[in-house]
Amino acid sequence: MRGDTRSYAAARKERAADVDRWLTDLLRTACGTPYGRDGDIRGIDERGALSGVALVAVGSLGRSELAPGSDLDLVLLHDGRDDVARIADRVWYPIWDSGVNLDHSVRTVDEAAKVAREDLKAVLGLIQARHVAGDPELTRAAREVVLAEWRADSRRRLGELRDAADRRTESSGELAFLLEPDLRDARGGLRDVQAMQAVAAAWVASAPGPRVREAYELLLDVRHGLHLVTARGTDRLVLQEQDAVAGILGLLDAEALMRRLAEAGRTIAHAFDGTWRTVERLLSGPAPRGRRPLADGVVEHGGEVALARGVSPRKDPVLVLRAAAAAAEAGLPLAPATVNALASQSPPMPVPWPDEARDALVALLGAGRAAVPVWEELDQAGVLVRLLPDWERVRHRPQRNPVHRYTVDRHLIETAAGAAAFTREVSRPDLLLICALLHDIGKGYPGDHSTTGAVVARDIGTRMGLPPADVDILETVVRHHLLLPETATRRDLDDPVTISRVAGAVGSREVLELLAALAVADGNATGPAAWNAWKASLVTDLVRRVRSVLSGTPLPPAPSLSAEQASLARHGGGAIRVNGGAVTVVAPDRAGLLWRAAGVLAAHRMVVRAASAASAGSTAVIEFSVVPEYGTPPDPATLEADLRLVLAGRLDIEQRLARRTRSMRPARVPVAPPRVTLVDDASHTATVIEVRAHDRPGLLWRIGRAFGECGLDVRAARVETLGAEAVDVFYVVDRAGRPLTDEAQRAQVRDQILAALR
Repeated sequence: MRGDTRSYAAARKERAADVDRWLTDLLRTACGTPYGRDGDIRGIDERGALSGVALVAVGSLGRSELAPGSDLDLVLLHDGRDDVARIADRVWYPIWDSGVNLDHSVRTVDEAAKVAREDLKAVLGLIQARHVAGDPELTRAAREVVLAEWRADSRRRLGELRDAADRRTESSGELAFLLEPDLRDARGGLRDVQAMQAVAAAWVASAPGPRVREAYELLLDVRHGLHLVTARGTDRLVLQEQDAVAGILGLLDAEALMRRLAEAGRTIAHAFDGTWRTVERLLSGPAPRGRRPLADGVVEHGGEVALARGVSPRKDPVLVLRAAAAAAEAGLPLAPATVNALASQSPPMPVPWPDEARDALVALLGAGRAAVPVWEELDQAGVLVRLLPDWERVRHRPQRNPVHRYTVDRHLIETAAGAAAFTREVSRPDLLLICALLHDIGKGYPGDHSTTGAVVARDIGTRMGLPPADVDILETVVRHHLLLPETATRRDLDDPVTISRVAGAVGSREVLELLAALAVADGNATGPAAWNAWKASLVTDLVRRVRSVLSGTPLPPAPSLSAEQASLARHGGGAIRVNGGAVTVVAPDRAGLLWRAAGVLAAHRMVVRAASAASAGSTAVIEFSVVPEYGTPPDPATLEADLRLVLAGRLDIEQRLARRTRSMRPARVPVAPPRVTLVDDASHTATVIEVRAHDRPGLLWRIGRAFGECGLDVRAARVETLGAEAVDVFYVVDRAGRPLTDEAQRAQVRDQILAALR
């Protein structure tokens, strides 16, 4: 895990030792009254002066893990000395004067024990407290009483500890999968290791092992580097600091850093889960006796999945997958000893795989959500990369964008788990699960991941022993796994060219149904920005149209307007409906309608997450999916009124947006430049223009105004926002209703849009 990462462990210990010496001098000075003329305490009985008082370090100083920006957490213990307040002032004030943040308390041993009984943070600090200066007997007494009570009341206190960990996860997320992780409080962060150490102090479970300690040291080093880069004591590793922190640690770049962090976070989170299984098992009493058979050579024992007596993995390469499938189907964890035996003793899987191995893999994936923790067990034990060597290329690989909630490898197993819900809706459920597991395997290689992934998937499918026809389907699905959602959201589904191209790429209804199920599972596993009801409806419509073409039957005409839209259109002059985050505009079709409506939304602080524009005869229908930039959404009646005004040509939206722009702060974080692409051969009747840019208020209005200045009309549009990035596609024609064929005009349009975006 560590690789060539530069370690700051020695620097932390040296810093803690320096602080210890400083604090020791402060305490000696504070207790060394009366002073000589030069303020020293020579001639004073130091042992007597320090009797009955002790300075104790807790937190990062107590653990000798002091980073450059760490606070000092100190407890001044005393036995009731009358002058303890004066001593405390003489210790605390020099620390404050130095500019170091200080968390402090003054307590007797009994008071410290009482606080520890009621305050989880206090007891965790005192469990790992370290004597710095003064009377060591006070420190020893405090630690002994706190530890004794912690162990005696472990059932209640460990429940508090677990609740605190759950609250941290809820508020801070999971370190391994965050773009900007909190190194301390996120799941898999520093606090989780400290919680495991507290469990070990209760004599309920073992202390964290060497892999966890190594991961913990990496997190400490990253935090140390972050403090050096930012010159402050922060625990959140934000995007703009990641390259600098990577450089300080001797890593190539931010991606290498985040991959190391993902591995460390998952190692800690996995160990944390194992620790709490042990806690729950020991605190809940003895497990039921006996062994229940689950599969050939696999049994349930004590709430875990284990190998049957006398069964050895040494001569059975399929046993590891059979045991994993049994665990997932039973919803039980693999016993740690069983995982170790399978990892260390299993022989290599024959190539091609025997049918039983492939069936066991499909059974494992088909267990759905229950497959994820079992898959993680195999990954932590190093089993997966032996079964699937290409897995190493995506293992812990960060996605580095806000759309994806997981690393590549975790996204793959999450997608497969989600695909299990669709196995009864496709003719080849086994291929659906394998396709889901491998659809992004190309992200571990250079180039377009769909293209490279198809090649890698073909190789893996062949090694798995799939028949040649199934390997062909696997390759096709991986190559085109984005075809349906990208086409549905970025192309005009009423254009015959769109449907014919998708049908030609898919080739068969069997592949189409696999792609349709995979699109849903992939989108849900990616995150809420990647899949929603709007996108699902578009994909469903696209699949319906392509299925008809592949079946050789005439495509049933889709209604030009929905019932709601038709009701609105009957108003003739135009109608507006605002319903939560959905805004519908139905009006007589005319140039500039889309971007003027988008300008009104931007003026009302509404961010367009998705939009579609189409025409039905002389009526234009625009559907917006919007969210407020911040705070509460605007009053729907006011928004509707302004939309009606702009439709009637009585609202200067440009002036209002200009006022908003002047009041906004410019972005401080650099972003990639916008890109404008004219997509050839996507339509016979219009020019398809794809615009990719960093999302910002009024973006759609700026693009639309540029079209208007070029004398173009937007015949149809698909607008999508993925995290902070907008992917907008427009079908445009000139004033004569024709696509753009003149190269000079095409270049002018591209330049005009880029100028508007800048």
